[in-house]
This record gives sequence, structure tokens and C-alpha cells, in this order.
Amino acid sequence: MTLTFDTVLIANRGEVALRIARACKVLGLASVGLYAEGDDAQRHLALVDRAICIGPAAPGKSYLDKERVLRAARLTGAQAIHPGYGFLSENAAFAQAVAEAGLTLIGPPAAIIRAMGDKIEARRQMMAAGVPCLPGTEGALPEDMAQAHALCEAVGYPLIVKASGGGGGRGMRVVNSPAELDSAIQTARQEAVHAFANGDLYAERFLTTPRHIEIQVLADQMGHALWLSDRDCSVQRRHQKLVEEAPAHGISRAAVAELGQHCVAACQRMGYVGAGTFEFLYEDGRFYFIEMNTRLQVEHPVTEMVTGIDIVAEQIRVAGGLPLSISQDQITLDGHSIECRINAEDPQKFIPSPGKITRWRPPGGPGVRVESHLYEGYTIPPSYDSLIAKLVVHGATRADAIARMKAALGEMEIGGVLTTIPLHQRLMDESAFKSADISVHYLEKLLSRDDGGSNGQ
Repeated sequence: MTLTFDTVLIANRGEVALRIARACKVLGLASVGLYAEGDDAQRHLALVDRAICIGPAAPGKSYLDKERVLRAARLTGAQAIHPGYGFLSENAAFAQAVAEAGLTLIGPPAAIIRAMGDKIEARRQMMAAGVPCLPGTEGALPEDMAQAHALCEAVGYPLIVKASGGGGGRGMRVVNSPAELDSAIQTARQEAVHAFANGDLYAERFLTTPRHIEIQVLADQMGHALWLSDRDCSVQRRHQKLVEEAPAHGISRAAVAELGQHCVAACQRMGYVGAGTFEFLYEDGRFYFIEMNTRLQVEHPVTEMVTGIDIVAEQIRVAGGLPLSISQDQITLDGHSIECRINAEDPQKFIPSPGKITRWRPPGGPGVRVESHLYEGYTIPPSYDSLIAKLVVHGATRADAIARMKAALGEMEIGGVLTTIPLHQRLMDESAFKSADISVHYLEKLLSRDDGGSNGQ
């Protein structure tokens, strides 16, 4: 069997575009790179077979413009489009437009992207597939506040009000008592309408000290699906992940395997195709579904490091009509992997720090992997995400991986801009992190203590 396409348009930029370009090379596929005005000095553009400018630097007029991306595919003869992550990667309208243009999206069908993007519908589908979910409202909270109060009382306090079409912490409010509910719903609804053009809200029980656990899945067009590994992504700031690792430390492997099988069943039930990630909160020995990401994740390298499976290559293969190249019984975990996201930001104030890279010295050695589009002389533009590198390490044990990460961070040199390297160095020395005694609130409370805030994990 051969792929149904031979040329892939990479509808993204930065390190993920470089990662996809490399996967295309390995698979013997031609690739096309996009770039916006002033963004033509990226490393992946030297690897692709053709590059094309699609518009001004503003993302809305280039990388986020569906028509410009489709026009670029038509002009260059690309038959498939890989959206990477961010930008158009979870845009159902774009996925539909790609299909209507007779092209292949390297991702799931538009209907699935749309369903999983609606958190209320995703919750319904997960419950139907037997995936564990938090106690919560069955549908959208009504406009009538008396009815909303009754539904939330049944859920129980504390609870969290969430935007159905939301993400990234927007349209979310924690509610500790009925007295706070009216204000929380009003504020969350306003944020949701502004950010997502969808004011639907729902409520779920709020967990006070959960960990953030993920399950990586792959599925092909023949109905085969499998889960690769779990990841712990609990080190977060404002719902943005900073450190990820695989597998999750201190959680029963049998419980994780059972959860993985539930995720596989959900994929098969909905007809999922491609790479995807089920996200859960974990507290007191129980998992609770929160959302599914229908795309490649930033943190996919840690799963690749412990399984030896090229997730991006598998993602491209199944989009091209080939079956998965592995089966569930062939997947084994080897050691432990940790990823630190290196952002061009002030490590204390988290203010973006764009500018020219005057020094670039990535670390190396056994078990060290650097995913980055940087080079000396490259200028980080102010228009895009501040992620500039992913430092990934592998060790025989979690303690080995932490030691290797600490050494690699000490070796890594990035000059000309501020980065989050000092924060990661501190984290590798923190006793709570080393013992995995953390929750999704750990980092913000640690930073709060630095600012004179209250103690507690």
C-alpha cells in the first residue's frame, strides 16, 4: 500500500513546522512551507521542497486565514495539509473546507473536531463510551438563574463554570458557594461570547488538588485504535503547561491501562482518525475526563522517547490511508522522559521577550533531545507564540531523567533574549517536584509565595 498523497503543505511555523518537515523527509514525501511577511528566515524553510508567502505578519491575515492556506495548497500542488498545533489545527470549518477542496487534512474529520471542540458534546460522548467524567450538568446552563442554581446545587460545591467552546482558561470561573454563582456565570458568559462567539456554559465539580494526566492515542481509517502512554502535565501556569513527563509517576499502571482502553473504545465509537490526546484530572485515585485535543500535542516527544514510536510519522501515514504500523501488544514503555518548554519570556514576570538570538548553544549527550527552530542571528518576532524550544530528556528512572534535565538546562545557552530556563532549573531542584507531590496549582502557588502570597501547595 502507498500513501494517497505525495506532497504535504505544512500550515504552521517554528519548531513544529520543522518537526513535520523532518517527518516528511523520513517518509519520502515532498513538503511545502508557508511563511508570513518578515517570517521567511525559519529553519524549516530550508528543508522543504518549496516555500510560499501567504500574507502579512498578523496571524489573522496569514497562518489563520483559511482561504490563503487553501490557495497556497492549490498553487503548489500539495494534496495534504498538516496543521501542526495552534493556528488552524482544531478549526472544524477549516477541516471541512480542506475536505471540500478534495485535499487531505492530516487530522480527524471535521465532524469530530467540531464535536470535541464543544465541551458539552464531548462530555456526552465520553460518558456514552464509558470514559470517567466529573459530576456535572448534562447540558448548557440555562439563562434562568433559579434553574441554574438548582442544577449547580445538584453538582455540589465547589464547582467550576466553563465555556462549552472554550480553552486556555478563558470563560472559566471557580465557584465556592451559591452566593458566588450569579457573578461567576455572568462573567464567564461574557468572556465566552467575546473569545469564542458562544455563550454556552456548563458546570463541573471543582477538584482542589488534581494532577493533569493525558492519554496519547492513534487511530487509522480501518477502525484500529491504540493508546501509547500516559503523560503528567501538572506543572502549569494559568492553564498553560510548562513541564511534561511520561509516564505519570506514582499512578497504578493497571489503572492507566484500563483508562487507555476506555480511550481506545471512545476513538472507535466516534470513528477517530489520527493522533489525539484525552486529558484528565486525577485526584484520590480516580480519573475524570476534561477534554480531548484532536491534534498533535506540544508534549508528544516525551511519549516518543518512552515508546520509540514516531507519532508524527504515524499521523501522516494514517491520514494517507495506511494502517497503523504497530499493534497494542507491541507497545512497551522504556524508562522516563521529561520535557521543559523553553519560552522567550521573563522567567519571573512571564512578559514575552522577542529579539535577536546572539548565542545558541543547545545541550547534547545521551538521552537529550532538543526541538527548536532557533539559530544564531535568528530574530524572534513579536507576533507569535513565545515557545522557542523544547528540551526533552530520557532516563532509566524518573530520578535519572531529572538529573539529566538539570544537567542539560545548565548546558543550554540562549543569548539576546530572556528565557524560562532559570525557572526550569529551579523546578528540577524543588523537593515537591522531585517527589511528584504536586497538583495543577503547584507552580502558581510556588510563584505566589515568591510574591509574598499565601503558603500551601
